[in-house]
Amino acid sequence: MECWNDGIMEGLTSKIKNSTVGRRKPPHPNIPLFQYSIIPLIYKGGPSMKRARGLIGGLIGSIFFISIASSSQAQVFPSQSIQLVITLAPGDTLDLTGRAIGTELAKILKTPVVPVNKTGGSGAAGVDFVAKGKKDGHTILYVNSNIIYTYAANPENVPYNPFQDLEPLCLAVSVPLLIAVQPDAPWKTFQELVDYVKQNPGKVRGSSTGVGSVGHFGYEVIRAETGAEINMIPFKGASPGLTALLGGHVEVAIPSFALVSPQYKANKVRLLLTSKKIPDLQGVPALTQLGYKHDMSSVWFGFFAPAGIPDSAKKLLVSALEKSIKSTDGINAIHNIGALEDYKSPEEFKKMMMDEYGMIKELFKLKPGGSVSK
Repeated sequence: MECWNDGIMEGLTSKIKNSTVGRRKPPHPNIPLFQYSIIPLIYKGGPSMKRARGLIGGLIGSIFFISIASSSQAQVFPSQSIQLVITLAPGDTLDLTGRAIGTELAKILKTPVVPVNKTGGSGAAGVDFVAKGKKDGHTILYVNSNIIYTYAANPENVPYNPFQDLEPLCLAVSVPLLIAVQPDAPWKTFQELVDYVKQNPGKVRGSSTGVGSVGHFGYEVIRAETGAEINMIPFKGASPGLTALLGGHVEVAIPSFALVSPQYKANKVRLLLTSKKIPDLQGVPALTQLGYKHDMSSVWFGFFAPAGIPDSAKKLLVSALEKSIKSTDGINAIHNIGALEDYKSPEEFKKMMMDEYGMIKELFKLKPGGSVSK
C-alpha cells in the first residue's frame, strides 16, 4: 500500500512541477503533497476548476450507475424463461400435470415456462441434467417418486444423490397406481393372476418405467407378498408401457389411475389391484384388503432445483409454485387429468422423502451397496 501511494505521489509531484497551477506553494505547510496536488484542480479561481469538477462528477456518477446496474442485474429473477425438465414421456401423467402447473407458473412469474421431456433411466437422465446444470433458478425439475426409488435400488449406478444434489421446492401431486390387464385376459381377479404367474414362471410380462422406478417396486411388493414374480419390461414412461399392454406386447401394466382412467371407462382394460382405495373403483382392492401386509406405493410428483441456487430465487419459486398448484385453474387441471393436488412445503416434502426412503430400505432389506435383496 505504501509503495502504491508513493508512486502516485511521485507522479503527481512531477505533474505539479511541470504545470503553472502546481507551482503555487501549499497554503499550509502541514498539508501533504498528495492532498495538495488535488487541491489546485478545484481551488477557487483555478482555470481548470469547471473541467475538473465535471470530470470528477462524471466519474463518480458513472461508478455509481455501474454499481447500481450490476446490483440490480444480480437480483433480478427471473431474467429469462424457465426451463421445466420433465423426466417421463409426453402424454404421461407426470407430463400432463407438469404442463398444467407450468401454465399457471408462467402467469405468476410473468415469464415463459418451457417444458422439456428428458427421459431415460427411470428419470435419472433428466434428474442428472438438472442436478449438474446452472444454479440460477432458471432450470427446474419435475419428477416422480422414481427419484428416490432408483437411488435406493442402485445408488452406485445413479449419478446423483437426491438428498444432496437437489433442493426440494414442493410436493405437487399424488396418484394411486393400479395393476391393469387386457379386458379379455383370463384373470378376472388379482388372486387368479397370482396363481397363474406362480404356475407359469417367466411367462407374464409387466411394463414399468424402468429398474428402480416406483412401478418396479410395485412388482417387487407383489413378489414379496405373494411369491408371484412378474417379468418386468422397462419403458421410457408409463404411457408407452400402457400402450404396450393395449397392443398385446405385455400382459400386465402398472399405470397411474390418471393415465388409465380413459381406457378403463372405455372398457379397454381390466383393473385388478390398486395401491390406494379410490372412490370411483369400489370393486378394485388394495393388497392389505386382501390380507397382505404391505400395499404398493402410490406415486407422487414434485418440483426440485439444483442445490445451491440463490435463496432469493428459491423463495420466489416456492411461493409461485404453491400459488400455481393451489389456484382454482391449477386444481381443476390436475383433477381433470385424474390426479390429486397434494401440496407440501419444501420442509414437509424433504421429511416425507426421507421417511419413504427409510421404508424402502427396510421393506426390501437392501444389501450393502443398495441392491434389492431377492
